[in-house]
Amino acid sequence: MTPDTGSQKKRVFVVDDHPLVREWLTAMINQQADLAVCGDAATAAEAMQNIMALKPNVAIVDVSLRDSSGIDLIKDIKSTSPETAVIVLSMHEEAHHVQRAIRAGARGYILKRDATTKVLAAIRSVLEGKSCFSVEVSKMLVERAVQGWPLLTDSLVGTLSERECEVFNLLGRCYSTRRIAQEMQIGLKTVQTFCSRIKEKLNLSNGTELLREALRWHDGRDQDEHVEKDGKIADVAGPS
Repeated sequence: MTPDTGSQKKRVFVVDDHPLVREWLTAMINQQADLAVCGDAATAAEAMQNIMALKPNVAIVDVSLRDSSGIDLIKDIKSTSPETAVIVLSMHEEAHHVQRAIRAGARGYILKRDATTKVLAAIRSVLEGKSCFSVEVSKMLVERAVQGWPLLTDSLVGTLSERECEVFNLLGRCYSTRRIAQEMQIGLKTVQTFCSRIKEKLNLSNGTELLREALRWHDGRDQDEHVEKDGKIADVAGPS
């Protein structure tokens, strides 16, 4: 953990499992006249322990952490330290991640490829009680709203657990169950169990319906023609 470098400055806590990212953010933020990093952590458990003690003004969180989902961490932060505004800084720009982060309580969502000035602007924006999103993220949210696709909070997909939603998202990217198992580092039977639970929660009858809904949700449009052309329904969706 990095000590607080300025008691009169707004305090920022950084959560990312990559040391270089934490060091970069800490150096950048500590150069600002109005901001200071009061601590950092590589895991959700360490982050929660320190955030509860330090009560920072802002927490910058990645959605992908080694020991836990960053989405779950956001929920925990908002529950135990509601005065702490949360900004997601991530390489992931899929709707799956963005909408769940917003639902969990994030006030901003910035991509790691964004300019340094965007990160600083996001911090200052949420400190003023506003929200701040990357241009790409904002466009995606607007496009989905225009197309009539509900936010995750208004969807049955919102009933899925974090792991179930991750499987659903990968299905939408045309990953086979075997590839999902490799990607998530879990067993094939576990993936199939997740698929069964998803079908039950989304009121889907079989694997074909599961895949089609995953593709529709992921891409925001009907992908039936694409599925039929690739012929991946049985392999991707698993057992009916």
